[in-house]
Amino acid sequence: MEKKGILNKILAIAGTVFVWFPILVPILFSAEFFIKVRRFRIDYLMPAELFPVVLVGGGLLIWAALRARLHLKTIAWGVGIAVGTLVVGQGLAMITGLASGANEAEGWRMVLVLGALILYVLAVIAIGIGGILLLCYLFKRSSPSTTAN
Repeated sequence: MEKKGILNKILAIAGTVFVWFPILVPILFSAEFFIKVRRFRIDYLMPAELFPVVLVGGGLLIWAALRARLHLKTIAWGVGIAVGTLVVGQGLAMITGLASGANEAEGWRMVLVLGALILYVLAVIAIGIGGILLLCYLFKRSSPSTTAN
């Protein structure tokens, strides 16, 4: 199995694009809204709403990392932490009554849920960084001195 094969490159590119998509889209929408209306608004829940895209991208990156035998720990831990923090955050929202609207979205309840969401976003960014590192390796040219012998 060739570490830098075309399948690895395709998997890594697709996975990295899928993982970064939920992080970059709210930023782009916010920039567009700011340019049009001159007010800053960001949908901070969008990365969590687009979790299936992150899961597909993470799966593709895990597959590519397994094939290349590189950056697997970073990507796999990131996917695990992303899934865990998203489940914990949703559980906290249900337990505290924020999900049902029984309690106002303020105070310590909101801090707990937003803390889980922030950890989720950081985990997704870590997966994306792992994907970029994998891409850098896969597209790095071999030096002529190492391949000449």
